[in-house]
Amino acid sequence: MRGHAHLVAGFVPGTSPFHKMPLWRKAVLLLVVAIVALASPAFSEGAAALITTVMLLLVVVSHRVAGLPWRRLWRAVRMMVIFLVLIGAYQWWSFGALVAWQVVAAIVATVLASNILTATTPVDELLDGLASMVAPLARFGADPERFSLTVALMLRSIPFVIGAFSDVRDAAYARGLERNLLARTLPVVIATVGYARATGEALAARGLGDPEMDEN
Repeated sequence: MRGHAHLVAGFVPGTSPFHKMPLWRKAVLLLVVAIVALASPAFSEGAAALITTVMLLLVVVSHRVAGLPWRRLWRAVRMMVIFLVLIGAYQWWSFGALVAWQVVAAIVATVLASNILTATTPVDELLDGLASMVAPLARFGADPERFSLTVALMLRSIPFVIGAFSDVRDAAYARGLERNLLARTLPVVIATVGYARATGEALAARGLGDPEMDEN
């Protein structure tokens, strides 16, 4: 399958202030954006719209400070355009234009803020951060390393599945089978199952992923 990792937010090397910032600080900033987005409806419509507009502008400026290209910002928004249009239309019809803008701006700001975090933090550092975050749960039987491994596998699998859909769609179109549901889905299922089995075998060969093997 072709590389489709660009469709999922990935690390972009750089020397910006966000690249040098500790992960915990970036996580706190993301949390602040999310809290403001959730709390803004508590204010009046005008105040909420103003707050989310300022927050969105700050996030966009931060996106540029991080040295991320405009196409990456647009890509993050483009993938949810239909969702934003539907949400915005419903909010406009139900509560008016100001509320619709406040909701849409809050969603976009939160997504872009999370995009900054993932784009300026190496994957290994993200996984170590996740493992540290769930470490206190080890006393209840949780396995932080297994949790981070699961997330790592998910991050690798998403681009593969997206690539499988894209490649199969192109192949079906080239054969005039673009309307054949079976031709567009069965190869994806087969490729995904094969990828899962290969991943499982690779983990087993390294003594990972199997609790009984880990105990031995």
